[in-house]
Amino acid sequence: MTEQIITAQTVSLDVDAGGDPAAVITTLTDALAAAGRTTDPADLARAALDREAKSATGLPGGIAIPHARTASVTAASLAMARLSRKVDFGAPDGPADLVFLIAAPEGGASAHMKLLSSLARSLVRPDFVASLRAAENEERVIELVNEAIDPAPAAPTTPATATPASASAAVSTTKSENTSPRDTEAADETADRASATPRIVAITACPTGIAHTYMAADALKYAAERAGVEFAVETQGSSATTAFEPDVIASADAVIFATDVGVKGRNRFAGKPVIASGVKRAINEPDAMIAEAVAAGRNPDAARVTGDGSDADAADPSKSGVSLAGRTRQALMTGVSYMIPFVAAGGLLIALGFLLAGYEVANTNLDDGGTLSDGAFIALNNSLWDLPSGGLLQYLGAVSFAIGSGVMGLAVPVLAGYIAFAIADRPGIAPGFVAGIVSLAVGASFIGALIGGLIAGAVCLWIARIPLPQWARGLMPVVVIPLFGSIIVGGLLYMVLGKPLAWLADQMNSGLESMSGGSAIALGIVLGLMMCFDLGGPVNKTAYLFATAGIADAATAGAAQYQIMAAVMCAGMVPPLALALATVVRPGLFTEPERENGKAAWLLGASFISEGAIPFAAVDPFRVIPSMMAGGALSGALIMAFGVELRAPHGGIFVFFAMNSWVLFLVALVAGTVLSAVLVVTAKQVHRSRDAAAFDELEAVAA
Repeated sequence: MTEQIITAQTVSLDVDAGGDPAAVITTLTDALAAAGRTTDPADLARAALDREAKSATGLPGGIAIPHARTASVTAASLAMARLSRKVDFGAPDGPADLVFLIAAPEGGASAHMKLLSSLARSLVRPDFVASLRAAENEERVIELVNEAIDPAPAAPTTPATATPASASAAVSTTKSENTSPRDTEAADETADRASATPRIVAITACPTGIAHTYMAADALKYAAERAGVEFAVETQGSSATTAFEPDVIASADAVIFATDVGVKGRNRFAGKPVIASGVKRAINEPDAMIAEAVAAGRNPDAARVTGDGSDADAADPSKSGVSLAGRTRQALMTGVSYMIPFVAAGGLLIALGFLLAGYEVANTNLDDGGTLSDGAFIALNNSLWDLPSGGLLQYLGAVSFAIGSGVMGLAVPVLAGYIAFAIADRPGIAPGFVAGIVSLAVGASFIGALIGGLIAGAVCLWIARIPLPQWARGLMPVVVIPLFGSIIVGGLLYMVLGKPLAWLADQMNSGLESMSGGSAIALGIVLGLMMCFDLGGPVNKTAYLFATAGIADAATAGAAQYQIMAAVMCAGMVPPLALALATVVRPGLFTEPERENGKAAWLLGASFISEGAIPFAAVDPFRVIPSMMAGGALSGALIMAFGVELRAPHGGIFVFFAMNSWVLFLVALVAGTVLSAVLVVTAKQVHRSRDAAAFDELEAVAA
């Protein structure tokens, strides 16, 4: 290793770094900056806090491992603090006194990633943690860390354990090797029958793939050793991953999926009993998960990985650790996340078409059959050498409108297709798209796509469980499941569900069109509250889907739908703009990282990216979120009261041209922004943010 990843300059022993995670992380990032390991400590702190907001990094035993991967990190680095005042990082057994900040550069070399992963794995060893607490000085800490990440080669000894996959796959096992290779199979079979020693395999994976992936792997390994279980684990992290050998999977009694992301190669485990959870549970409750896996391996009714490689049995989701409601929400959010790019691109192209060619391109006057919009008719029948009567701008606008309409027309099938994909993996995509296409054909639109996508996924899972001869199983994911899934879901929508869902969609549209006065304002308040509740989360996305569904079909959308779109966009712009304003008006109430975030929040808010407020809400949710919801509700109400209409699904201030009154839109936006800024400043002034107080103390000491 050419460069130390930890130095005396990045080790702080027996220090009071503040009373909360933000203060500790700020201290550690400043130490890395002083050591020349990051060009922007505020950016690194922000990235670490963003990761902390997604999932707490506290571990049992008084340890915390905040970590981040960002371009401002110049080299893979560690900063460590042994705290005199413990800080709560969300561990189940209390606050932490040992904190390691793991900083990785974007695209960091795999060698450095392996070093960081080795440290993370060592932190589950009680002897290593005890040595860190007893270290007399910084040099001893560095020595311990170097030993952990780059241990000296062990002296040759007689093998005591078998390794079912290569070491680079981070595979561990407690299997005995006292038999010769010739007798292995027979001995294993005899041992299974005589002692019934369970064999468990596991997959661990977290979003960054630096720390939790490997800590979960080792926590499960040690738990398996304590339980006398033969165990192997495949870590799907930042370091190179070598998959299990087929015989390792074949001999396993059950599989554990301890992941916060999708499992690579899930179909390899088809038919195996499965215990599924997030990666943190494997770190906090490894003994319980091993016990559950052993029990699942002996239970013929346990949840199993389905034959097509999709999720585990949904019939009894409690067995896999993920509730049916949770899996349904995940499926819906997956569909929405894949749909949004189509809605945004298509809607902006339609809005550009209106800007260049006028709103008339949405009419159907030019086509004698009345099936093509004027924009599509011009795009098909004219060219750069044969311009329409309106000239070049009309032609370009018509082409933009035609492209946007085509892209927007894909939104419903994409929504349904990826809802089904989230439930049944790739075999569910085709039936899901069929559900979306049929929903459009019967007039059920987005409601039909939501229901049809869920049905398609469930049907595909059901088909995947039908037992077939081995020779026919290869046809399941490419022929059997897509074919029969499409027939079933398409038939249900055409023959049974289509008309009721179309009626429901019509009633919803009629209700929206009839809304006026107080009812419209009330709807604006509700939408504003939803947009600001979780800042890009499921509630926010639900409100956004409701709005974009209304304007997706330019031929049927009316004033009510366009007003809803305006209310949703205006309310969604409030949080980042309000917090940016607050950091300017009262900078002393915010930490340095928050003030830096405030500068970026101006552009994020102006562009309708609500997520620009997340760093503030993650650190101080009880003061930030209610303040933002109040401003969002005011903006939504004013938009509906003013009757502002918006024909573009995204863009913020950059789509003023798609509004009937951008001046009134600005009035509503400014009102909501000012209200939220005043409320959040007042809340922080009455009871100052702990983050700002900690930062002020650090500044006073530095001065």
